[in-house]
Amino acid sequence: MISVIIVGSGNVAQNLFHALQQTVGVNIKQVLGRNKTHLQFVKNDKLVNTDFTKIPTADIYILAISDDAIGIVAEHFKNKEGLVVHTSGATPVEVLSSLKRPGIFYPLQTFTKGKIVSFNNIPICIEANDDKDVKLLYKLGNALSKTVVEIDSDQRKTLHVAAVFVNNFTNYLYTLGAEICEEHQIDFNLLKPLITETAAKLEDLSPLQAQTGPAKRGDQKTLHNHLQIIKDKHQRELYTLLSNAIKEKHGKEL
Repeated sequence: MISVIIVGSGNVAQNLFHALQQTVGVNIKQVLGRNKTHLQFVKNDKLVNTDFTKIPTADIYILAISDDAIGIVAEHFKNKEGLVVHTSGATPVEVLSSLKRPGIFYPLQTFTKGKIVSFNNIPICIEANDDKDVKLLYKLGNALSKTVVEIDSDQRKTLHVAAVFVNNFTNYLYTLGAEICEEHQIDFNLLKPLITETAAKLEDLSPLQAQTGPAKRGDQKTLHNHLQIIKDKHQRELYTLLSNAIKEKHGKEL
């Protein structure tokens, strides 16, 4: 049985709590946070703690908190014998260097307030200084997910950059698409099957192979017509920038 204490009350902490609570071989001893109101997702009051001076012993302490807070909160665990990990994709393990057993437990997924997701298909990236700690993180990760990989901080930071492109930037483009639809009284839901199929194609094709559209085809007439429809300056600039990037990437095929 792996004993775990979760530190935090945000989206990652809530999803980890719900997932670990249902995981065989894991015992959540406590959920720790400064504001009890923010810990209302923990229905068992015995598991709630807001006193950082009274942290019990555990095998793993998971700091599921904002990047800026990791170094500060970690000071409360300097004398702990357990493995202390954070869940950030962009923060190096060195931020925990003052601790006896630092590590990383990074679930590569987007977490949204009020939405609980399954960890079964979420890749979990782990890192630790000691082989025994790596094995412990593998054990915890494998209890949650089908995919657990050991990568170092530099690789994880690079992976996080890639994640911003495929998730955050893509979602922003959905926002612009929704705005264009709204401006012309078109139901954005009409685009959802297209969004789903675009992502589904990546099961069989590389992103490069899956690329379609007027920019890849070199269809200047359609590109010009689209720019006539788009009135917002920012949207026009972004459309032109992305179209030119696609044309450059696939230029040899034109």
